[in-house]
Amino acid sequence: MIMKLTKIWFADNRIYGLTDQGNTVWQSLLWYKRLLNATEEQRNDFKMDDEGIHWYALDEDVSFESFGYENPEPQGISLVFLSHPELNASAVARRVSISQNLMTQYINGTKKPSKERERMILDEIKAIGHELASIAQ
Repeated sequence: MIMKLTKIWFADNRIYGLTDQGNTVWQSLLWYKRLLNATEEQRNDFKMDDEGIHWYALDEDVSFESFGYENPEPQGISLVFLSHPELNASAVARRVSISQNLMTQYINGTKKPSKERERMILDEIKAIGHELASIAQ
């Protein structure tokens, strides 16, 4: 059975919901950039139906089902890329010789890299940082 939310609110870069069973659930707004960057007025302009919440002006949808996902907060590679949108995921994927599609799945949390692959990607991001830091002014 999919949960239904009766109320939502925002705090601490999270979206919270009160379920029809009286439980509080939440997700990080890092998963939803449009909501993360929206004004309070924009966030409060939503509609709920039987399946989820819709912000038509922001072109954003959050399903009730997503509040039951395993990781409400991005972790590992997802956290790095979602917290640092200035990183070019496609370029990092090329540097570590994996497909852009696979990297996107890692970032979105639909696939999880092995510990070895995650370390390889994070090490490459650190190498990019060192290269940038070594640029003479």
